[in-house]
Amino acid sequence: MAYLEPSEFATKMVDAGEQKIFMSTRDTLIRAFMAGAILALAAFFAITVITKTGNPLVGAILFPVGFIMLYLMKFDLLTGVFTLVPLAVIDKRAGCTMSELFRNWGLVFVGNFAGALTVAFFASYILTYGYQIDGGAVADKVSTIGESRTLGYKEQGILGWFTIFIRGMLCNWMVSMGVVGAMISTSAGSKMAAMWMPIMLFFYMAFEHSIVNMFLFPFSMIMGGDFTIVDYFLWNEIPTALGNLAGGFLLVGLPLYYTHVKTKKERKEKASEQSETIAAL
Repeated sequence: MAYLEPSEFATKMVDAGEQKIFMSTRDTLIRAFMAGAILALAAFFAITVITKTGNPLVGAILFPVGFIMLYLMKFDLLTGVFTLVPLAVIDKRAGCTMSELFRNWGLVFVGNFAGALTVAFFASYILTYGYQIDGGAVADKVSTIGESRTLGYKEQGILGWFTIFIRGMLCNWMVSMGVVGAMISTSAGSKMAAMWMPIMLFFYMAFEHSIVNMFLFPFSMIMGGDFTIVDYFLWNEIPTALGNLAGGFLLVGLPLYYTHVKTKKERKEKASEQSETIAAL
């Protein structure tokens, strides 16, 4: 149950970002694929629970199990690398460049999307017995969600686009707090508890998560959602991903880095200068 101070786990955040930059292409894609697939399964599970119980809170309480599983296995979500990887570049770690940052983000995006899309096809297949029958209540539910969270925003024009962007920011503010929360303890139980709370909050509040949406919207289209691929990308995925980037980096990664890692370095440098001055006297 050991608790780590922010100055300790903030350094771990930078270390994690550095490790992700230097991960091989193969490993990055595999880990990203698994993360996208597991989170998609958790979303499928939560939507099924909500449909059968009629209670969104129950789905929100249970959804974090997917995030916890993928985090404990060290699989990578785009939302997480948005927060952690830039810190290694800002900290000027050797070899951590902007080109390597974009390489990591691109690979994780592709892997997440492939994993989420795979589960979307699996889910649609089992609900329809190989597309032979109607998908039932779950299919109706997900079709409605897909339409309302693309065409519903589209009807509002630019204000709808910025609404999605802000929902994306709020989402990854919470998701990144879950990522960071898992670093505050060396106990698996404490890590789970710290991750559970912010993930439950984002899901219940219907904030926009780019990887969940990589599953939800293709699944919705397969199940009969009346919107296009262009509607999905322009009126959900793109503003959601940009909002996730802003929320995770600006509201979690950067504040922790500057107030703990950078401040700690400045104190050490100042102490070293004072020691040199005293030694010279």
